[in-house]
Amino acid sequence: MQHTTCTEDRIHHALERCLHGLGRDAVASRWAAGLCLNCWSLQELVSRDAGNYLILVEKILGKTKEVQDRCDYDLVTPLALLFYSAVLYAPHLPPGSELLLKAASVYHGFLTWPVPYCDTSRELLTFISNELKAPGITFQRLVRTEQGLPVKNYQSSTVTVLLLNHSEVQSEFVSIARRLSSSEPAQHSTLLLLLQHLYQATFGTRCDLDGLGRLLKSKPLQELSELYASAADAQEVAAASPDPALARERLQAVLRDLAGAASLPDIAGEAQPRKLQPFPIPPARCYTYSWDQDNFDILNDVLSKECSIAEPLASENEEEDEDEEEEEEDVETDGGSPGQDSLLAPLCALPGDSVYSVLAEEGSRPPRVSLFASPKESISELTVVSRKSLKSFVSSLKDCMDSGYAEDSDESSVEAAGRPELPKQRQSLTNRLYRLLKSKGQQLVQRRECPGPCSLPLRRAESLCAPPAQPRVPARSRRALSLPQHGPARHGPAPLGARPLGLPRRPFLSCDEEESKAGTLRVVVFGSDRISGKVARAYSRLRLQESSCPSLTRYFRLQFFYVPVKRSCAAPSTPQMHPHHHPHHHPSASPGEPPPRAQDPSPAGTGSSTNDISHYLGLLDPWYERNVLGLMSLPMGVLCQCAKPEAEPQEDAQEQLPILADMILYYCRFASRPVLLQLYQTELTFIGGEKRTEVFIHSLELGHSAATRAIKASGPGSKRLGIDGDREAIPLTLQIAYSKTAASGRSHWNDVEKVCTSVNLSKACRRHEELASKTECLNLTMTEVVKRQNSKSKKSFNQISVSQIKVDKVQIIGVQSSFAVCLDQDEQKILQSVTRCEISVCYKPRDCDPVAPRGSPAAPQDPSEFQSLLCLPIATFSGALP
Repeated sequence: MQHTTCTEDRIHHALERCLHGLGRDAVASRWAAGLCLNCWSLQELVSRDAGNYLILVEKILGKTKEVQDRCDYDLVTPLALLFYSAVLYAPHLPPGSELLLKAASVYHGFLTWPVPYCDTSRELLTFISNELKAPGITFQRLVRTEQGLPVKNYQSSTVTVLLLNHSEVQSEFVSIARRLSSSEPAQHSTLLLLLQHLYQATFGTRCDLDGLGRLLKSKPLQELSELYASAADAQEVAAASPDPALARERLQAVLRDLAGAASLPDIAGEAQPRKLQPFPIPPARCYTYSWDQDNFDILNDVLSKECSIAEPLASENEEEDEDEEEEEEDVETDGGSPGQDSLLAPLCALPGDSVYSVLAEEGSRPPRVSLFASPKESISELTVVSRKSLKSFVSSLKDCMDSGYAEDSDESSVEAAGRPELPKQRQSLTNRLYRLLKSKGQQLVQRRECPGPCSLPLRRAESLCAPPAQPRVPARSRRALSLPQHGPARHGPAPLGARPLGLPRRPFLSCDEEESKAGTLRVVVFGSDRISGKVARAYSRLRLQESSCPSLTRYFRLQFFYVPVKRSCAAPSTPQMHPHHHPHHHPSASPGEPPPRAQDPSPAGTGSSTNDISHYLGLLDPWYERNVLGLMSLPMGVLCQCAKPEAEPQEDAQEQLPILADMILYYCRFASRPVLLQLYQTELTFIGGEKRTEVFIHSLELGHSAATRAIKASGPGSKRLGIDGDREAIPLTLQIAYSKTAASGRSHWNDVEKVCTSVNLSKACRRHEELASKTECLNLTMTEVVKRQNSKSKKSFNQISVSQIKVDKVQIIGVQSSFAVCLDQDEQKILQSVTRCEISVCYKPRDCDPVAPRGSPAAPQDPSEFQSLLCLPIATFSGALP
């Protein structure tokens, strides 16, 4: 029997509680209120002592080995995230423990598992390799990017934006969000923390951490910044080295030299009886806004603030580059013009042999894109596509040197060498103009040629980089559950067949969302399904705006996070005026009350907003359901509590954040795999013949259900108007044509005329059984009037029947009548006097398709073409599991 200590038993029990009930075969428990705190409790327990991290890593690896032997797919991602978090927070991993080498051997066995498990294993192996070469480098990079520290050559930034609506969430959420946005630490204290962490992670107890901290506190900010820049550069060089042992040895030598030059405490040769100190990650830079719009225009304020911060840094780099250029101009000849290393420069300006040498050198350099990169660096950093295409072109010419190309290049090089040199001032002016034009041209080239070699963040969609006009239709295969399946274009009756659509293809993240951007903008939205609809419409508009005039996507890679919140009961009863209302819009907002399901045809089901989108994300990702969706089951008094303070608080101890703030930061830092939520569009025709296209993501209510929501949103006037149920509602005669999906994946059209009070469409996939089918389908719920009874009083009653059908496309026409339409349970999106409504999935517009070259003529609609479905990417921990 293996003997364990009390601490080991407590850590083992806390780990088992984190994994409890995550399997899909686990029996659902009615009491799951405290499960979302298990991960937070484990982190709080382990952080009390530095040695606990080694125990936790060992326990996680043992559990992972068991999961691998049992082929338990459901626990792979949670264990991987727990391992990543434990190693990230560990202050020091002794090289003699060989925990990282053991972890590498364990996760190497997952490379043969299906996607996304093999991708997770590959990322962890890269993470382990970096930690073996440069201990603590992942912690350093995370803090550096979240705090926006301008370190030369390794500059990137991550900005977190919290969007809340005061009428949608409770006041405690707003206060915690404001506390997060105001808790940014000072730059001096952040540099002090990073330097202490770097030396402790590298040397362990051989480093006198207390003495190091005292000396670093006395140094000014400028000296501290230069010291950390040198240390971070040495750490990045070590991470790029192929030999882990040699990399660690060189890193330790550089850090010793830096400590000696800065008069820091000497590093001991052997481990000393000192205690390691865990370092918490400082709160990320956050902006908090009150948001209740159908656009993301408020993010331009973040862009202006971040650009104002970056402008002084860019100007300093430009001045340094100008000084360097003036010194180098004395050595350069006319053939060494600023465009010599650029593909925009003519080949004739280079000697024949230098063409191949320059391309070989450029091909060996790793591509870097930085928001704070200097103009001189941007000249030599070219797009990968243009490098490879020109390199292949020149290599093909190398075999044909006797065809006249060599003579032309030699003559042109002689002519270039014989030209008189330009004055120094004119050359400097030429260099500045060239850098300006080069940055504009390079952005255009990147936008046109990016889809070819880009590494798309979404797995399983890499096969879509093939030409879109490929006539062969790929066979149906088992894919991630959030991705719509391939299917041939189905044409319905003549009214819907007027707009031919190509074959829907799997959605993928465009190159505007690639990871090569220097900045990352996290957009965290709080709310219910009503807010998720606003996010969908804002995202659709943002894509159209950025395709015509890139602004945010030029600097940031956008990530969207969704935190479900029960709609506050303190929502104002007065209507909220929308700034851009349609004439048929009902400008109103509704009081929030805990609602039943949206499919309930009764008026009680239309009183507020549901949280079906978050439950759908929880079905796809159990770790999201546990740590994000589970927060709704806790009272606000618990979420606002902070961790128990230490008995002996340190002098520079960080302020304790509430549990809710910790869980929000955990979600933003560790959720990196998006789930694609299908967007839907409806084309509405009003009484006057005007047409309008709207986007929704969750539900569309039509008829009495939408009118009831409008009445409830009218505030005190709703008492005078009265609210009747479907039995008392005035029925509508509707002509309904819908495409019904069969079990085989085929669909056929039905055209019926029904007398209904309400017709509701909502997103399917609310149960695990539905996730295997096409997830872009909608549930069509019709409240049909079977018989209308006239009582002795003046009031008539309806005998109703409710039916539900899973459909792809729907067309609803009012027969000599009009009706109201409500999108995503949003009282500000109630459109009245509608006579015709067509609903289908939403496709990416042709001019927004990153596969098609910008500016090329639109290809004719061909049935063999593929069209990409427009989806909203919401970040989750594991993505959609198969």
